[in-house]
Amino acid sequence: MSLRQKRVVVIGGTSGIGFAVAQGAAAEGASVVLGSSRQETLDAARAKLPGAEARALDVTDEASVAAFFEAAGAFDHLVFTAGDWGQFGAPPRPIDELDLARARDVFAVRFWGAVACVKHGRKHQRDGGSIVLTDGTVAHRPRKGAPLSTAMAGAIEHLVQGLAVDLAPHIRVNAVCPGGVRTDIWNRIPEAGREAALKRMTERQPVPRIGEPSEVAEAYLYLMKGGYTTGQVLRVDGGATLV
Repeated sequence: MSLRQKRVVVIGGTSGIGFAVAQGAAAEGASVVLGSSRQETLDAARAKLPGAEARALDVTDEASVAAFFEAAGAFDHLVFTAGDWGQFGAPPRPIDELDLARARDVFAVRFWGAVACVKHGRKHQRDGGSIVLTDGTVAHRPRKGAPLSTAMAGAIEHLVQGLAVDLAPHIRVNAVCPGGVRTDIWNRIPEAGREAALKRMTERQPVPRIGEPSEVAEAYLYLMKGGYTTGQVLRVDGGATLV
C-alpha cells in the first residue's frame, strides 16, 4: 500500500513526532493536513513543509474538533500525536493526596481528545484508510506516584483494540508506543546537563540512546500503509520496556 495521492491528517503535527510523520507522509506523495492548538506553531510548520494545510483546533472542545474536520474535508489516514506534557511534568503524588478534579485532566487531551477526533473525523474518512493513535511506555513501565498516567496510556491501547473491531472492515486502527524521543519537551532540562541526563535515562536500554522523531515516524508510516495490520500497538522504545 502506498501513501501517494492519499490525504493524511496529523493532529499534533507541528512539532516532534507529529511533524516527522507529516514530513514522512509528504515525502511519500501524500497531501498533509496539520492540526494544532496554537496558530504560531501552525504557521511555523507550514513554512517548513510547503504545500501542507494547517488548521487550528482544541481537542478538548468537541465543537472545535467538529469544525476542524468539516473544514478539512475528505481524507484517508488520521494520526493523533497531540499530548498535554504539563500533566506529565507534575511531581509524583501518593494516591491518597490525589486531587480528583485535576486528575481527570490527565485523560483530557491524549484519551478524550483522541476519541473526539475519531468520532468527528470518521464522518469524513474514506473507507480503506487508517487511524494511528499514540500512547507511551508508561503503560508498561509504571512510575511511582503516577498511576493515572499508566492508566491513561493503557486505556489508549484498549481503545485501539475496541475501535479496530468497531470500525472494521472499513478502517484499520493501531497505535505507536514511543519511548524516549528527542523532542522539545527535553528543553526543560538545562542545556548544560541535558545530554548527560538523556544518557542516564537510556543507558540500560538494548539500544542505549534517545530516539529521533524520524525513527519513530517510520512506525506511523508503516501502520498507515500496512493493510493487514489492525488492533496493534507498535513499541518504538529502544527496548526500554525489556529492562
